[in-house]
Amino acid sequence: MKEMRRLIFILSGVVFCQLSYSQPVPNKEENIPHLMTFGNESDISWGDDDFSQAFFFQVPADFKEQVFIRVYDPDTGGAVDEIRGGWNTQCQFEVYGGEGCHSEDDARETSPFGNYKSGTLLAMKVFGEEPRYDESWYTFGPFNPAEGEYLEVFDSYVFKVICEGISGDDGNMYNYYLSTSAVENIPIEGANAFAYEYSFRMHNDVNETSHIYPYIMEGTVTVQISNFDWDNDGNILVVSTERQGQRIAISEEADWVEDQVKVIEAEVGGSYDLQLPKRKFPLVKNNNVVVNVRNQFNETMPFYTSPIGGVPEYKKYKGNLEALPD
Repeated sequence: MKEMRRLIFILSGVVFCQLSYSQPVPNKEENIPHLMTFGNESDISWGDDDFSQAFFFQVPADFKEQVFIRVYDPDTGGAVDEIRGGWNTQCQFEVYGGEGCHSEDDARETSPFGNYKSGTLLAMKVFGEEPRYDESWYTFGPFNPAEGEYLEVFDSYVFKVICEGISGDDGNMYNYYLSTSAVENIPIEGANAFAYEYSFRMHNDVNETSHIYPYIMEGTVTVQISNFDWDNDGNILVVSTERQGQRIAISEEADWVEDQVKVIEAEVGGSYDLQLPKRKFPLVKNNNVVVNVRNQFNETMPFYTSPIGGVPEYKKYKGNLEALPD
């Protein structure tokens, strides 16, 4: 039953996936500066609950050229990253494909336990403090798209990239790009990227609002939105075509908070826009946070960097107050 529900959600999103161009991770529409992973000796109060993050890259089956997965600023040191004392952190990046890369249950969970490193290891590199990679790109590949795990319901091949802090206590801030080139960022029509948990750096500018886009799969009645170490830095607003901006509970330092949201029928098959406006005063600097979303079956729900169905825009209600969400 669990796998059937996943197939239904995937099938309902295929058409939109084929129209996307979302190779930058985070994508422009998300307005997130960087992904974030800390060394495994760090205190979780710095904003990383488990020192590991997995992202998936989806390549259409009819795309026959080689692909590359590029990482911006993969080292931990220099201008982009977050120092704690002196630089002492190493992060390991691994690229997986093949059978089980995504279809293994542990691969879709939010914590690095069990068989989360499922599939076939295609590439791996450990980065410490290496100035040549500071504010520069490192490229994994080339990969044949068929080296990913083929998912018939996507009609696509999927690759998984895991970044783990294997030593030290500093924060690594980085970005990805799925490209057809080893030396520049060239998008692939129909490609997309997604994660089941998002660990990222907030802006330091109080006028910036970030966004993440969980997809509301078929059969979803309620969702539980969890956030970690928000440091009371502004709000989290749930926006969709049917709701203008519903606030949910936010966490304090080193704390998980969950809030449940009823799904309106018209929202199914589209994406939520979780808007993350910062607190205006006092400024919370270098805030690192973690977010995940589950449905009523406790299944993880994907955040697509190019939201399925497009960025939702609220449709104003015309006098029907009973139609407003709780």
